[in-house]
Amino acid sequence: MTASFEDVAGRDALFAAVANEPAIALAVSGGADSLALMVLAQRWAASLSAAPRLFVYSVDHGLRPEAAGEVAMVLRVAEGLGLAARGLAWTGPKPATGVQEAARIARYRLMGAAMQADGATVLLTAHHRHDQAETVLMRMAHGSGIEGLKGMTEMTEIEGVRVHRPLLAVDPAALRAVVDGAGLTPAQDPSNTDPHYERVRWRQAMPQLAALGLDAGALAVFAARMAEADAAIVQMADGCFTEIVRLDGFGAARIELMPFVGLSPAISTRLLGRVLNIVGGRQKPRALGQVERLRQTIAAAGLAKATTVLGCVIRLKDDAVVVAREPGRALPPDAPLAPHGELVWDERFRIINTSPEAGLTASVADYLPRHRLEEFLGFKVTAPPEAIRTAPIVRNAEGGVLSLGGWSFDERITVQLLID
Repeated sequence: MTASFEDVAGRDALFAAVANEPAIALAVSGGADSLALMVLAQRWAASLSAAPRLFVYSVDHGLRPEAAGEVAMVLRVAEGLGLAARGLAWTGPKPATGVQEAARIARYRLMGAAMQADGATVLLTAHHRHDQAETVLMRMAHGSGIEGLKGMTEMTEIEGVRVHRPLLAVDPAALRAVVDGAGLTPAQDPSNTDPHYERVRWRQAMPQLAALGLDAGALAVFAARMAEADAAIVQMADGCFTEIVRLDGFGAARIELMPFVGLSPAISTRLLGRVLNIVGGRQKPRALGQVERLRQTIAAAGLAKATTVLGCVIRLKDDAVVVAREPGRALPPDAPLAPHGELVWDERFRIINTSPEAGLTASVADYLPRHRLEEFLGFKVTAPPEAIRTAPIVRNAEGGVLSLGGWSFDERITVQLLID
């Protein structure tokens, strides 16, 4: 992408997706890319008559002694630009392995908490075109499917934080020019050149790949085409989901077997992954290999016995694939339901208290005899036992049952099964 950052229209296009946000957070480490993001965002906001408020966050992960000074530098530069800024620190013990992933999680959680305090609704990061190329190569090497090969998306959610990447199509050389033009000296993080990390090894291999025609631009085109293919598969899988999947009030799913095995592998794998995601409480990570193997087993020989995958119990019954939540696996503890409050329970149900009444509690139904369930519901219950045991039940202070699964027995309680 050829970026004319000195042009107001160019900057407007860069930040168009977040122009109507009331307040925007910027993740700034002190490297050239994030400093450029801060400078460009400040210039963009300064050109608007009614700009979003900008907040700069810089995180000291406590992994290098230089990090505190880098955070201090970011705060000085932000102050010079007239931007509100805070330094955040990841304190406490650090893991012996997986440090980068743990640091990433900690960073987003710290910035997410700061955003809540400041009223910021979206976090901007400085990921650029070369970052996208490295991501695609890494995922390709790891055997990612089409969903992964589309690389990073411009708008996403990470650790509960809404994230926008406005520079994803921008060459990092253009960002370095912005920093140089502003007279800034970026921090140098030695981990960015440490071949101990996989991303760095791919970064170091990029010149050789570019000499063969596989440069960042070619990989960006590849990622865009994978995104188009992924959108087509999602569209087809969603249509099939409506036709052959049935979800019951306990949060269990039933997939008609013959139509399912007749689908192409790409579509049936995506459909099965969506079902496991809904029923299993959106387990992380969503492991494509596990879903593919389960689909292959179902399509080739069926399931001789129940199996567990991604927080779900899966079995074949009456010409259908039946999927229920796995009991005892990361199920939520009892949770109070505040007056006029709501909660998302097990990432599967939204439970709303529309009344001023206090003392209501949502918990796991656990062992409830079917005859008692049928008294509540007024019909014969055929759901898998695991689905019954893992459904939410809401009781009042006296122990009276107000709702069970997706059924409400009291007008003060509304329950919705989350399917997206």
